[in-house]
Amino acid sequence: MAESELGAVAGEPSVKPASPAAAVDDPNAVYALGSSSGESARLQRQAEELAPDSLALLDSVGLRPGDIAIDVGCGPRGVIDLLAERVAPGGRVVGLDADPVHVAMASEFVARRGLSDVEVVCGDARNTGFEAGSFDLVHARTLLITVPQPAEVLAEMVRLARPGRWVAGLEPDTEAAICYPPHPAFDRLCEIFSMAFSRNGADPRFGRRMAALYRQAGLEDTTVEVRAGVYPAGHSRRTIRADLVRSMHLQIIEMGLADQLELDELDVAARKHFENPDVLVMPGLYFLARGRKSASV
Repeated sequence: MAESELGAVAGEPSVKPASPAAAVDDPNAVYALGSSSGESARLQRQAEELAPDSLALLDSVGLRPGDIAIDVGCGPRGVIDLLAERVAPGGRVVGLDADPVHVAMASEFVARRGLSDVEVVCGDARNTGFEAGSFDLVHARTLLITVPQPAEVLAEMVRLARPGRWVAGLEPDTEAAICYPPHPAFDRLCEIFSMAFSRNGADPRFGRRMAALYRQAGLEDTTVEVRAGVYPAGHSRRTIRADLVRSMHLQIIEMGLADQLELDELDVAARKHFENPDVLVMPGLYFLARGRKSASV
């Protein structure tokens, strides 16, 4: 990772990488949802869809003007704009993602929004290279659920937090998905999704583990909140399970879980069912967690 351009200004703490990180496996290879234009577009929509929940989480950690925050695994947008609003004036934000395409997209988003004191860098969430204790808030959204060893990423997030400040995140738990009246296409999509998503060791039920992992990582004052959304016909979150299967269709076919014909038929049938306004869709649970790094560290 190149040295951050958010270097020290007179009287301000710096945010810069420590010594170069040791070589690690390609972080994009362990991201359960893969890399594609469709997945990038879904992540763009997700930024708007999950904004109300993210706002509630960010407000709970008491970010102040002048604070420094990082959005780990920010994708093409993440919450970098929400963070920038809360730390201005005088604060700074770093967005970090392992995918160069997403780094470019997020950088373009920052430029388009005219966000000052925001930088997006390419790096591995497991080994960022930033100095310990660099950030007042270390945040990740829908990241830990996608990697096989989430405790590694969480340990790095804790390392980056300043003593007495916060680590926070929002992660899904997909087991409690509801479609009523039920439909076999939705049930089959859920089955395919769970098997494909778990292929590299990622856990589709990760959300329920957040509080325990936060405490095991040494965080104090840990709290967790669970939210469930029910979305009306036409809402893009209503089709999230079908969208996720679309993102992973190449991996699904390679694994022999389904062929393209079945995937196409399931996609059409499920989306037609979702168009009925009398059908209730709750795609899963969302866990909002936060924990404070010990002030004595």
